[in-house]
Amino acid sequence: MDISRYIGDLLYRYECVILPGLGAFLTQNNSAKIDFEKHTFYPPGKSISFNSHLQTNDGLLANHIASVENIAYEEALSKVRAEIKLLKKSLETGNTISLKNIGDLKTDKNHYVVFLPDVNSNFLIDSFGLSSFTSSNVVRENLGSNTEKVAPLLTPKKKTTPIFRYAAIGLLAIGLSSLGGLYIYNSGVQEHNLVEKQKANSMVENQIQQATFIVNPPLPSLNVTVKKPLGKYHIVAGAFRVEENAHSKVEELREKGYPSRFIGVNKYGLHQVVYNSFTTKNEALSTLRSVKQTENQDAWLLVQELE
Repeated sequence: MDISRYIGDLLYRYECVILPGLGAFLTQNNSAKIDFEKHTFYPPGKSISFNSHLQTNDGLLANHIASVENIAYEEALSKVRAEIKLLKKSLETGNTISLKNIGDLKTDKNHYVVFLPDVNSNFLIDSFGLSSFTSSNVVRENLGSNTEKVAPLLTPKKKTTPIFRYAAIGLLAIGLSSLGGLYIYNSGVQEHNLVEKQKANSMVENQIQQATFIVNPPLPSLNVTVKKPLGKYHIVAGAFRVEENAHSKVEELREKGYPSRFIGVNKYGLHQVVYNSFTTKNEALSTLRSVKQTENQDAWLLVQELE
């Protein structure tokens, strides 16, 4: 089965495509960019990364294969698991897995899975058919300055007749007399306002002295229940594409005695379910080891402050 074709189909539409038991391909939208040194323009696209911690089956890949090949979901899931088993075996022997139009998977010296994306692929639907192009360098020619000098415009100075001088002196005298009258008027207004303000203050003081203050009986004490913080260390049981499956997982774990809960949707659109949350890292790691040995080998530790 050519699993890379099915993965590529889903990367056009989804931000997260999980390969159960192996990891997940994640996409992130990128804006158009320009390489000024090479004079090259690149269209908008999606960058692809790989996260080996997201291994819980969300049903997306198996459902897509079942729909395309017109087979039952269980049969498609069986095909997916068989294909991933072969991929893991190939990685363990040191081989590089090439997924057409997606990239290469291999392991480093510490046996961690490393992903090298195919830089020529673009999974952004809006950029379908667009490719990068290079523009020739534009050289600007300096033509110099041909600005003509304009001769200054001379305006003859008008002579002022004595009659205008006398009129100006008369207007100045009228203005000064008006300002004097205005000053006297403003002084009278300020004095009147001061007297009225003193009267008002006296009336307010008399009313305050005559007022009777009644003290109501004390209010009953208010009891506030403060919730104990749940902590930022969470043992993740799984992340599900369908919210209903996440809530079913919570009920299943609660029946087993775990204080399981649903902690919301992560940035990849998956609904996360945890076994429990802790305030200390040592407590969380101790529980994680126990869960991996007895319940779920794919459980992992999430460190995140929740609102």
